[in-house]
Amino acid sequence: MNKNTFAILLIFLSIFFGTSMGTLMKLAQNDLNVYTAGFFRFFLGFLLVFPYILKTKFSVYNTPNFKIHLIRSCLNLPAMLLGFAALAMIPFEKISALHFVVPFFVTILAVIFLKEKIKIYRIGALIIGFIGMLVILRPGIIDISIGIQMTLLSSFIWAVVIIITKKLTKEDSSITILTYQYTFMTFLSFFIVIFFWETPSLISFTYILMAAISGSIFHLIINHVYKLVDVSMTQPFSFAGLILASFYGYFIFDEKPDFYTWVGAVIIFLGVIIITIREIKLNKDLVRSKLSINT
Repeated sequence: MNKNTFAILLIFLSIFFGTSMGTLMKLAQNDLNVYTAGFFRFFLGFLLVFPYILKTKFSVYNTPNFKIHLIRSCLNLPAMLLGFAALAMIPFEKISALHFVVPFFVTILAVIFLKEKIKIYRIGALIIGFIGMLVILRPGIIDISIGIQMTLLSSFIWAVVIIITKKLTKEDSSITILTYQYTFMTFLSFFIVIFFWETPSLISFTYILMAAISGSIFHLIINHVYKLVDVSMTQPFSFAGLILASFYGYFIFDEKPDFYTWVGAVIIFLGVIIITIREIKLNKDLVRSKLSINT
C-alpha cells in the first residue's frame, strides 16, 4: 500500500471518529453545559494518553516548538467551545456542511500570512465556496442564528490550527502534538470550568468518555495524515463527513435532511475540488521541474 492510499484510508477513519465524537458530545450536552463537557472531553483524553507519557518517561514532551504548541492550544480552546456549543443549537448536518468552509479559510490565511500568491483558480474556487455558503445560510430569507455564527467562527479558528499543525508535523510526531494538545487543553479548560461547574450524570459521563476515546483516535490519525500528505489532499474526502452526519442526525436526533444544506454543501465541495486538483497539479509540476534540473 503506497503512502497516498494509506493516507486516504486514514482520512476516512478520521472522518468516522471525528463525526462520532461530535455526535457523542451533542448527546452529552442534553443535560450538561459546554464548559464542563469540554473539560471532561480533554481531561479524559489526557488520562488515555498518560500511560504512554509515563512509558516514555515524559520524553514525548521533547520538542523545539513549545511556544507553538501553547499558541495552538490557546486557539484550539475557543474553537472547541464554540464548536461544541453550536452542537446544541443547530442540526448536526448543517454544522458538518458549514465546516466545508475550512479549506477556503486556509487558502485565505495562506495568502495573508504565508504570502502565497492567489491565482485565478483560487479566486474562482473561493467565489464558488462563498455562493455555497450563502445557499446554506440564505441571509435575508432565514435568520443567521448564533449557532451558525459560532460554527463559522469555530471553523475559521480551526483553519488557523490546521496551518499550525501542519507546521508542527515537520519536526514533531503525531503523538507529541496530541500530548501537548491534551495537556494544555486540560489545564486551560479547567480554569474556565471552575466557574461553570456541573456534575455530569452517569449517562453524560459515558457519552463524554466515548467522545474522548473517539476524539483521541481522530486527532492522532489526522495529525499523522498531515505528516504524510499535503493538507489540500485531505479536503475532498471530508464530504463523507456530511453523509455520516446526516445519518446520525436522522436516526439519533430525528433531524430531517435540509435540501438547501445539501445543495450548498455540494457547491462548496465543487470549490474544494477545484482547489485540491489545482494544488495536486502544481505539486506534480514542481516535482517535474526539480527532476529536470537534477538531470
